[in-house]
This record gives sequence, structure tokens and C-alpha cells, in this order.
Amino acid sequence: MSLTTPFINEYGRLRSGWRFILFGLVFIAAIATSDLLLYRVRFNAFAHGEYISELVHRGFLIACALFAGFLCARLIEGLPWRSLGLCFHHRWFYDLVLGSVVGILTLALAVAIATAAGGLKFTMSSSDVMPTVIKTLITSAALFVIAALAEEAMFRGYPLQTFSRAHLAWLGVLLTSVPFGLVHLWNPNVIRGVTFANTALAGVWLAIAYLRTRSLWLPLGVHWAWNWALGSVFGLPVSGLTVFTHPLLHGKDVGPAWLTGGSYGIEGGVACTVVLILSCLFLWRTRLLSVERDLLKLTSEENPASVKVVSAALQG
Repeated sequence: MSLTTPFINEYGRLRSGWRFILFGLVFIAAIATSDLLLYRVRFNAFAHGEYISELVHRGFLIACALFAGFLCARLIEGLPWRSLGLCFHHRWFYDLVLGSVVGILTLALAVAIATAAGGLKFTMSSSDVMPTVIKTLITSAALFVIAALAEEAMFRGYPLQTFSRAHLAWLGVLLTSVPFGLVHLWNPNVIRGVTFANTALAGVWLAIAYLRTRSLWLPLGVHWAWNWALGSVFGLPVSGLTVFTHPLLHGKDVGPAWLTGGSYGIEGGVACTVVLILSCLFLWRTRLLSVERDLLKLTSEENPASVKVVSAALQG
């Protein structure tokens, strides 16, 4: 048996587990570099400094994740940018819009369940602050799109894609959804157990959105629209954070917390669990989605190295 077998697959490429680890190392190095670049920038010196700071930092996260993903895809697997699923393919806008609709309707269903059970109550913002509300709806949409794209590039980008090429999509879903759930445990007002379970389930939900289209546009639409509807439309905490002070509606949680999520927001309650499961089933089964042939090829099979390299790997 060749000594390279634990590292090189039958196609002459580095195995998916090592590719995943290398992506993580490159991503961490890129993040450290970006933090050094931003270390002395004082965003509070600008008008709306906090908002600008969030946009810039999330933008750097996107750049780092895409840089690490493209570097690994190109140098390790010999694949083009298109393999990352963020190209303007034929159905990209359709996927983005459909994902946005799914995200909003799924969140609205969770809110409806909690409200019907008496756990949430809402009041409308007064007409005199409506211009500010409209401004919040618009500016928050931009922030939520950037924030969602950063997380999608990190979790449903190269890490999930490289396992999918190795016919280990289930492992990719596991290794991206569990960390997705873990990183949210540092948010305020976390409900241990339920918060992690729901966020990991949301990771599965978003992974299904990717696997059905092999494109990041559908999970991006689902992700940003859920957060936007949650914080800017219904005025509820987004993963424990009260993000904007002038939402369209002002939600009040009156419990029980096991249903509504309490101070963490609806993402910490059973109403969320129910709708995420239903939406997972919908995305998995719906005929409204399809995948373009070249995107499927780029993400469902290994890209062999040159004949010479493959032959050497097989012969040991």
C-alpha cells in the first residue's frame, strides 16, 4: 500500500478531510491578516460608525472565506471560481428570490404558531416614526445580506462543497452544521440545548438549500430573509441580539420560553424547531428547485488530476 494513500485519493487529489483542514487554516490566516489591517481603524469617527463597522467586518469575512475557498478549489482540486456556487448562473436570481420568500414565510409561520398559542404579542410602530422604520427596513436589509453571505461562504461554501465532491455530503453537513450551532452559543440569552439544536438544525436547512441547487444564492436568500423578517419586521431578537430600535412591529414575549425562546428570541423555542423541520422537508421535496448540469458536475464528483499523477497514486 502506498504511503500516500491516507492523503491522496484514487483520483490523485488530496483527500477531502485534509482539504477541509487546509481551508480552515487558510481562512484563519486570512482573518488574522484582516484583523491586523482593521486594528487601527476607528469607525466611531464616522457618522453611523457602528453600522459601517459591521458592514466592513462582515465584508472582510466574506472576502476571507471566498479567498480561502477559491485558493483551495483552484490549487488543490484544479477547479474554477464557478465551483464555489457564487457565480451569476442562469437561475441565480430566481434562487435568491425564492430563498428570500421561503425564509420570510418560514419565520412568519414560527411567529404565527407562537402568537396563536398566546406566547407573542405585537404592536405596530406609530405613524410619526414610519420614515425611520422604512429607513431601518432598507439599511437592515443590506446588513443582513452581507452578514448572511459571510456565514454562507464560511459554512455552505468550500467546506460543504469539497465533501460533496467526495460523496460525503452527509459528513459535510455534519461538520458545518455543528460548528454553525456552536458559534451562536456565545450570543446573549442563550438557552442551552434548544439554542444549539435549533441553530444546528438551521445549518442543515441551509445545507439542503445548497445541495438542492449547488449554488449559494438559495441559502443566502433563506438566511438573510429569515433574519430580516425576525429583527426588522417583527421586532424580535435575532439570535439573542436586539439589533434595531425601529422595526415595523414591536414583538413582546409573554412565554412560555420553551415555545417562544424567551429573551433569546424565537430561535430558542420549539415553534422554531417545528417550522425548520417542515421547511427542510419542503426544500428537500419541492419541484420548484433544480440544479444546472455544470454546477452539479463541479460539486458531485472528484476532479481527477493528470493521468500521470493518478497513475502514480494508484501504483504506489
